[in-house]
Amino acid sequence: MDSKLKDLADRYLIGDTSLLFIRNRNERRVIEMIPHVLADYPGFIPNTIDLQDIYALALNSLPPRYVQQGSIVLREPVRLDEIDDAVRVAVETVRKRPNYNQS
Repeated sequence: MDSKLKDLADRYLIGDTSLLFIRNRNERRVIEMIPHVLADYPGFIPNTIDLQDIYALALNSLPPRYVQQGSIVLREPVRLDEIDDAVRVAVETVRKRPNYNQS
């Protein structure tokens, strides 16, 4: 394991238990939705900060769905249209009020 990965893994340890692989299922779903939504905004070319802000804003507006490795997901209570809406609101927010000086 390289030193960066080991440092990351160590930050998620409690005793001998790693919490590194507990994830919010909406993370992946939001990441997959962003390009689809951005296709509806051809004049908007987000930079790295814009994309990070869109991602964070969308995730923060959705209920968390945390799972650990090996979890069995029986149902997905957050619908795709809710994720689409959250990403669209985030894109509009970032377009109107970017997190950096545009001059």
